[in-house]
Amino acid sequence: MSDVSVKDAPGGVTFPVRVTPRAHKNEIAGVQGEALKIKLAAPPVEGAANTALCEFLAEQLGARKSAVTLVAGQTSRNKVVRVQGATADHVRTVLGKALGLREG
Repeated sequence: MSDVSVKDAPGGVTFPVRVTPRAHKNEIAGVQGEALKIKLAAPPVEGAANTALCEFLAEQLGARKSAVTLVAGQTSRNKVVRVQGATADHVRTVLGKALGLREG
């Protein structure tokens, strides 16, 4: 997969994301540095973008919504996401396919 830094963590994985709120639609928009770039339709108000991010990633990764949480960056565009029960290989594969479809 590209350069997204997916790391094993106890019971799951973590990886950095860079969020752009108030986009036209929710989508994986590429990679910036070691972070996955994600555009979200939700505004950055009262946690709406954070909730939308977790729901979007859960859908993309085939995980339960409750399995995807923010570890850091609740009020920043730069965040660290944790996915409980996922493996680094699974996340890299899914994100790699999403990035490949977008680029190709």
